[in-house]
Amino acid sequence: MIFTRSAKSTALALAATVGLFAQVQTAQANTETLTVAGGCFWCVESDFESVDGVKDAISGFAGGKVANPTYKQVVRGGTGHYEAVQIIFDPDIVSRDEILSKFFRSVDPTDAGGQFCDRGQSYATAIFAEGPDQKAAAEKAKARAASDLGQKVVTPILGSFPFYAADASHQDYYKGSKIVLTRFGPKKQSKAYKAYRDACGRDQRVEKLWGTAAPFVGH
Repeated sequence: MIFTRSAKSTALALAATVGLFAQVQTAQANTETLTVAGGCFWCVESDFESVDGVKDAISGFAGGKVANPTYKQVVRGGTGHYEAVQIIFDPDIVSRDEILSKFFRSVDPTDAGGQFCDRGQSYATAIFAEGPDQKAAAEKAKARAASDLGQKVVTPILGSFPFYAADASHQDYYKGSKIVLTRFGPKKQSKAYKAYRDACGRDQRVEKLWGTAAPFVGH
């Protein structure tokens, strides 16, 4: 086949587009999404975005009855939603079992009333299992956590629920540079996050509960 310069350029551009689309499809096909609730979603997002093999962690809401809830609606109560995080990971790099193990050891799964300084159902722990494989893995991880702690683990293994991403101001809060007003005074978002996490006692409680098995203490 004989190409003119114009036709050849068009063909190459089309081939490049098709190739890029194939790469994106391959990358998406090679990921798994696990949705968990572990108290403040800023903290869960921060923790898991540091894990090798995690492609993204998205703060949002799950488990409730209100579509597209706002942050204020959820924390006020009555929506049934948990603050949740979708963890998108490459199972060839980090397994589902590893993600679940790290999750349990980054929270207080013995506390049914919330997490650390954040109280109420919207801050409680939960795992939203997508299908029987995730449910079986979550139940196994829960049993292992209870055995390691020697205590009852109250984190429920729930089914699949719609996930609603929180607005942009809540994504990657832990590394934001915007100045926000806090009870500690005006601070850059990243510093406000650190001050909140320290004051809330998250790492202190997790370290007391899990000791050296806690994966994110000091993170």
